[in-house]
Amino acid sequence: MDSAAVCRSEQVSEVIKIGQVDDVQELQRVCFSTVPERYIRDGDDRPGGVGGDVRAQERIPVIDVGELQRGGEEELNKLRLACEEWGFFQVVNHGVEEEVMDEMEKLAREFFMLPLEEKEKYPMAPGGIQGYGHAFVFSEDQKLDWCNMLALGVEPAFIRQPKLWPTTPANFSQTLEKYSIKIRELCLRLLAHIAETLDLAPERFNGMFGEAVQAVRMNFYPPCPRPEMVLGLSAHSDGSAVTVLQQDTAFAGLQVLRDGAWVTVQPIRHALVINVGDTLEVLTNGRYKSVEHRAVANGELDRLSVVTFYAPAYDVELGPLPEFVTDEEPCRYRRYNHGEYSRHYVTSRLQGKKTLEFAKI
Repeated sequence: MDSAAVCRSEQVSEVIKIGQVDDVQELQRVCFSTVPERYIRDGDDRPGGVGGDVRAQERIPVIDVGELQRGGEEELNKLRLACEEWGFFQVVNHGVEEEVMDEMEKLAREFFMLPLEEKEKYPMAPGGIQGYGHAFVFSEDQKLDWCNMLALGVEPAFIRQPKLWPTTPANFSQTLEKYSIKIRELCLRLLAHIAETLDLAPERFNGMFGEAVQAVRMNFYPPCPRPEMVLGLSAHSDGSAVTVLQQDTAFAGLQVLRDGAWVTVQPIRHALVINVGDTLEVLTNGRYKSVEHRAVANGELDRLSVVTFYAPAYDVELGPLPEFVTDEEPCRYRRYNHGEYSRHYVTSRLQGKKTLEFAKI
């Protein structure tokens, strides 16, 4: 998801027909051995489909942000390799207090446990990207993800839709505000260090993003009676510059595509998962690539994640930085307005890295 376009997707909502979209938690309560046809994936698209090898033992890199802050060259090299070879890594000692993370997770879970009629007070419009429901659904015959979502624009203020911010549970909005401030600070630090790994000035990315856009999406994956036949979240890359994911430790549901196989991301309590978004791929002319990832369901356990998307302002013009365009590495992406890309992203269904074709030459 590129929630950098959270306020723009509603432009298309009036003409979209998405058919019957049931609440997944309600389905889970009544489906004891089967799931509706709209959730059943074609064979190759299932978690264990052809070409879908899963490497459960491989581990994505873990980066110590505190060590980066102290100027540790070894840690900076680890970060460089993580961006070059994975596009994904986990961070520890990241500066977001454990109490803030725990409270955000607790309140998010409490929201998803509310009665359906309470959650439906914050509806996500068809084709929309803010509110409670299913995002990225654009047709009546589209396969659906086994997931409920609450998505909200956070910064800048004009992307917010206050009527979609839950008033229950108590302190939800205040906690999200506090949490988002800390995550924004982390994004600024990480982008400075990522710039360093590219031999750029630390402020290079942050200086060109304008009033950066920040949005959050909370995903809840209830148990599924046939987890081998569904996806919790379809494979996709993110349209952001960087994405920050907080996941509970119930089970390892996030998978990252690497060398044609899916690598399961093992949760580390109070670590945060970071991934490179399409924006950084374009700016580095493909040196750092955004990576496809997906979520799988579990037959017995639910899973919660809180995902923050951090992206340039809508009016920013983007293209490969001149430092990364040479005779040996010709320009791979055109210049474009980030707002245009964001509109394209949120009006397309999740389908691998297909949305990035918008920017390719």
